[in-house]
Amino acid sequence: MSPLALGLLVAAVTIVVLMAGAPVAFSLGAVAIGFLLIFEGPGALTIVADVFYGGLDSFALLSIPMFILMGGAIASSRAGSDLYEALDRWLNRVPGGLMISNIGACAIFAALSGSSPATCAAIGKMGIPEMRKRGYPAGLATGSIAAGGTLGILIPPSITMIVYGIATETSIGRLFIAGLLPGAMLTGLFVAWGLFSAWRRGYSFAGQATRYTLAERLEILPKVLPFLAIIVGILWVLYGGVATPSEAAGVGAVFCILLVVAIYRMVDPMALWRVLREATRESVMILMIIAGAALFSYMMSSLFITQSLALWIGELEVNRWVLMGCINVFLLVAGFFLPPVAVILMTAPTLVPMIEAAGFDPIWFAVVLTVNMEIGLITPPVGLNLYVINGIAPDVPLTQILWGALPFMLCMVAGIVLLCIFPQIALWLPTAMMGQQL
Repeated sequence: MSPLALGLLVAAVTIVVLMAGAPVAFSLGAVAIGFLLIFEGPGALTIVADVFYGGLDSFALLSIPMFILMGGAIASSRAGSDLYEALDRWLNRVPGGLMISNIGACAIFAALSGSSPATCAAIGKMGIPEMRKRGYPAGLATGSIAAGGTLGILIPPSITMIVYGIATETSIGRLFIAGLLPGAMLTGLFVAWGLFSAWRRGYSFAGQATRYTLAERLEILPKVLPFLAIIVGILWVLYGGVATPSEAAGVGAVFCILLVVAIYRMVDPMALWRVLREATRESVMILMIIAGAALFSYMMSSLFITQSLALWIGELEVNRWVLMGCINVFLLVAGFFLPPVAVILMTAPTLVPMIEAAGFDPIWFAVVLTVNMEIGLITPPVGLNLYVINGIAPDVPLTQILWGALPFMLCMVAGIVLLCIFPQIALWLPTAMMGQQL
């Protein structure tokens, strides 16, 4: 069997195993071991333990549980509701200001927590009922928060960017900074669409007559600004070369826990234990996926599937933008069925050499890949955000939430097009702050 035909067989078997409902980490590991056993014999299994452990033998991986712990501490407190209320007090006089507040709160909270479903739950529980009460249609209210929650995997600190950096040996600090302007661009596109949709359909919003005094607007800021300062501090120490991602994540986690205890009086040992338990559970899940993907990548390379695929694509006489278009479609479909971390670990080691050979920048590609993964978070059958929103607003049918989120998906597609036309949206800031990449 040729390596390309074998690659198709591996893809088909992997899809069947994943669709059967098996955990992603175990699915990747089982498929890898199965194909190694069949095509290379029992002797190939002697290396399995070393490869599995080698996938986790990276100091940079320590940043993942630390960032997850940081997000867990924030998600367990009232930080989300305070952030939402602070933005609403400052923007309530702006037409459509409540929707802007929701999207802005989603963007900031998602960056702090690193979890898209947690963001939808934290902001949606307050924002969706309030938006509907003030006259926003159910589809716009639910769709905007479902889309806003996805911004956390792009705006730093981002777990997916860390995983991409480890998988492709790319600077994590540079990746973080590369996500800032595209994240702001997508936030702006979301806000612009929401306001245009509301204006075009003639929706009128109640609540704009509410006036807050300057004192009322300022009184809530001391609860919010320290958390925002942590994000700024993490980015500063990373691009300034003061600390590694793991060190920055560790300090950020400690500060977030201390702030939650000091500001929200979360002193109950059982509450802190629940935060640690959930952070450990999610960290182990992601690290197991990383180890399983390392074994899967080894199998693909050992059977010469990766090399043959790269050679085959390299021999195709197609325009590089046609190649990028095909890659985007592939990533979009993969994101429909798999979580972002799994897609990145399975595809980045194969795709990055291809896109570099075609003349694309791997930092730029990381941003494009991440936006594709954002679309997957609000599309069925896996789209976690849709189901979280449906749980918050059970009277809104899932199809209505999906239709409400569809225009925001198109905004993400427009964002990918803009990134292709103007790659400096992703590349200018890292170059300005950290110099030209060698």
